[in-house]
Amino acid sequence: MPIPPRDATSRSRAYKVISPKVILPMRRSLMLLAKAAISILLLYLSLRSVHLTALGDRLSRLHAGWIALSLLVLAAQVFLLAARWRMIAQGCGLAPRYTTMLRVNFIGTFFNQVLPSTVGGDAARIYMLARDSSGWAGATYSVLIDRVAGIFALTLIVFLCLPWTLTLVQDPVARIVLVLIGFGAIAGAAVFLAFGRFRWHALMRWAPTRHLVEVSRTAWRICGSWRAISIILALSFVVHVMTVLAAWCMVQSVSASANFELLLFMVPPVILIATVPVSIAGWGVREGSMIVAFSYAGLPQSDGLVVSVLIGITFFAIGAFGGLIWVASGMRQPKTPDLVPSSAHERS
Repeated sequence: MPIPPRDATSRSRAYKVISPKVILPMRRSLMLLAKAAISILLLYLSLRSVHLTALGDRLSRLHAGWIALSLLVLAAQVFLLAARWRMIAQGCGLAPRYTTMLRVNFIGTFFNQVLPSTVGGDAARIYMLARDSSGWAGATYSVLIDRVAGIFALTLIVFLCLPWTLTLVQDPVARIVLVLIGFGAIAGAAVFLAFGRFRWHALMRWAPTRHLVEVSRTAWRICGSWRAISIILALSFVVHVMTVLAAWCMVQSVSASANFELLLFMVPPVILIATVPVSIAGWGVREGSMIVAFSYAGLPQSDGLVVSVLIGITFFAIGAFGGLIWVASGMRQPKTPDLVPSSAHERS
């Protein structure tokens, strides 16, 4: 018996089933589940490589005072990051208040903990700043330049410490990885700046590359002010040194054997690797990298794991505080527009 052809109504229903409004949320959920699975898998592999009894013994003798000090250091970071982001936002044509940047930065730390790596926090910062300042392009550009400035400073620390780091690491593969990380990130920053320096008309035809060119040109305008670029770089370096200081406090809290100098060589490459958005908040990637770093430095792998777990827990605590700010500030509610535009009042 021949199958009757579908009418227009049935075809339209079939198209609605595969609507992008349905597919996109499903795709995001699948990506989130995949990255959560990667985090769990990497954590499992990290736990297999250490003695769990020694790990539990270290955690049972935890000194709460050092953990509290590390929390204060990481909280102070957010204040400095808000100051850096505000200066960059001003270079992008925005005029946000420092209190707004500080509040949004704390909220961004919350989304960093519940979404893949730093991607979720950056998206939240763009949305909230754009909603507050009514400038989507400026908000997006400021967050992207802020992220590039932070990664560039972190990479520069890794690059400058390479001569000492390579003396600690004897494994040839690990040496190659460290060199590639240092030179690769520096080259990436150079390519980013090159987009805005040269006028390639072909790049202006495609929306993503066109915006990339505009972001790069905005970065060049900010770099044109020696005062602005000096403050931005200084804040970036201080923030990363504070991360090492917080890690040192965690080392002291469990009476581990790593000193501040060793952590200065080991922590920045680990944090840089953990920024790759393949897991939730860097969990698993950070732990595996820290275990490898401690083992290459001749230190117990269990010390590397416990320090990395403590870093993750303290970051989560700062993020939880940001979540409370998000709920209390009302920024999770959509911004309701005025019923009558101001221009209409003027015309009347």
